[in-house]
Amino acid sequence: MARFVLSLHSAPSDHDTTQRLFKFASTCLDQGHHVDTIFLYQQGVYHASEHISLATDELAISSLWQTLHERGIKLMLCITAAEKRGLNIAATELFTVAGLAEFAMLASDADKWVQFK
Repeated sequence: MARFVLSLHSAPSDHDTTQRLFKFASTCLDQGHHVDTIFLYQQGVYHASEHISLATDELAISSLWQTLHERGIKLMLCITAAEKRGLNIAATELFTVAGLAEFAMLASDADKWVQFK
């Protein structure tokens, strides 16, 4: 089975991209593949913000991340992108703070790297 590394580059307001990533990761796991990590980069770092508060009729983003975390996927947050956008990297809950070099090493070890923009 294949090993995947995923990266998310779009903001939480882009529900379509978030749903595509969630469905892709879930399908990979359901088919016996392994998703090593999901790396939040560029506007994607806002998914880890402690200040996200969406209306109840919108996509429940935090529950999607919780589900992926519970399924064993390591969730990573680009420290540089987060700091540039003013995120509190001490309060990232499910997300591990990492640099691009760490992500590049994980991506080079994986069979496939899939970007969601």
